[in-house]
Amino acid sequence: MTARMTAFSGEGELPRVEGVTLADVAARFGTPCYVYSRAALTSAYQAYRDALAGRDALVCYAVKANSNLAILDVFARLGAGFDIVSGGELARVLAAGGDPGKVLFSGVGKSRAEMRQALEAGIFCFNVESAAELETLNAVALELGRQAPVSLRVNPDVDARTHPYIATGLKSSKFGVPFEAALALYRRAAELPGLAVRGIDCHIGSQLLDPAPAAAAAAKIVGLVDALTADGIDLHHIDLGGGLGIRYRDEAVPTVAEYLAPLLAVMRDRKEQLVFEPGRSLVGNAGLLLTRVELLKHGESKNFAVVDAAMNDLARPALYDAWHAIVNVSGKVSHGGTPAPSRSYEIVGPICESGDFLGHARELSLAPGDLLAVMSAGAYGMAMSSNYNTRPRAAEVMIDGDRMHPIRRRETITELFANESLLP
Repeated sequence: MTARMTAFSGEGELPRVEGVTLADVAARFGTPCYVYSRAALTSAYQAYRDALAGRDALVCYAVKANSNLAILDVFARLGAGFDIVSGGELARVLAAGGDPGKVLFSGVGKSRAEMRQALEAGIFCFNVESAAELETLNAVALELGRQAPVSLRVNPDVDARTHPYIATGLKSSKFGVPFEAALALYRRAAELPGLAVRGIDCHIGSQLLDPAPAAAAAAKIVGLVDALTADGIDLHHIDLGGGLGIRYRDEAVPTVAEYLAPLLAVMRDRKEQLVFEPGRSLVGNAGLLLTRVELLKHGESKNFAVVDAAMNDLARPALYDAWHAIVNVSGKVSHGGTPAPSRSYEIVGPICESGDFLGHARELSLAPGDLLAVMSAGAYGMAMSSNYNTRPRAAEVMIDGDRMHPIRRRETITELFANESLLP
């Protein structure tokens, strides 16, 4: 297993994913194109199952990281549950064969229609994130003659030590309920006839590389669970969220077992079922974005490699100034075997924005027509893509051994305005 993608090999003449060369992927499906490895997805999920062996635990994949039906299908077949944040994601999970009885519904703004949809599907639990939501969910459940299974998402006010845009467990966050208000809200939930109190939820952020903050948050949550038990409110499960990071550049990333060990130590001898909501760590390094160099611009202060992928395909660099490794995967025999001189390049796309870049100051030997792989793009890549500048979104391909499966065809231009109409 490599640092960035289990099934990617850059050795030899023809870089490949599993048994398929990236040149063959580009020739068949064009670029830009997202490429995923089924073996890498399976390996990432199995690491959680191995670390949780012997415990009553449920691993719920965070659908927002990558919601392609084929990826959801892979995890459903492996027995995963799913963490969703919209009715649309629930529909995707069900279409992919996911078990609604293993679905958690998170998110701060669930609509009444989404609540009804989830109740009718029979989901595992709602992660409630405000007092107002608690009351609305109770009313919707009573209208349907049902009880809604609920957890409260509690903010332990622990610094996750991550990018501020993806830190979610501080008291200033829009997510969850304050730790100090949780006991009173649980008492209120227990009084409402349309609700069935089932668990507690805590998620402090994403791209976490140190398990200490998550373990500290878990310890606070356990203290609250014990206070609830003393108050006559027994919980079925404790949801400790997700957030384990991946290696993008040179980060020291713990294994799944190393990350979970301090959390499991806090949970030692607990009777409650444990629930986790990993996203990035399951799919991030199982995918890459394949793109082709359109042209090179050499200037006095900077050199630009203009590629056919752009910020609409991968928003993370423009949004977070995120770093992704970029590898020339054309193979050693391309372009007559004579390599171009290595230069420092800005890797940019065709979008009409100065923020349209995939990487700054990358030392690469490039020629027009070269294929580049933007690594670690399986999470928050295609899921956050757009049609800005009326650009069709990329194709997606799943590699399974020596087979290529198209799991999303490239959009066409006419599809982009098919739902629009001219004035009479």
